[in-house]
Amino acid sequence: MTCMIMYVFFSLIIAFLGINRKFGFWGYFFYSLLFTPILGVLILLASSRIVPGKCGATDSN
Repeated sequence: MTCMIMYVFFSLIIAFLGINRKFGFWGYFFYSLLFTPILGVLILLASSRIVPGKCGATDSN
């Protein structure tokens, strides 16, 4: 039981770290639950950050 609680806890930590990333909170949370938190960290580190204000914005110079 303790192992399962730690598994979910580490998945939540990864999800909070992924809030401003490509897949967001829920994407990293479910990925970490489905696979392992170790793979979740690897995917988190490999993903790009979301730059605020750049979503869908185009320059018309």
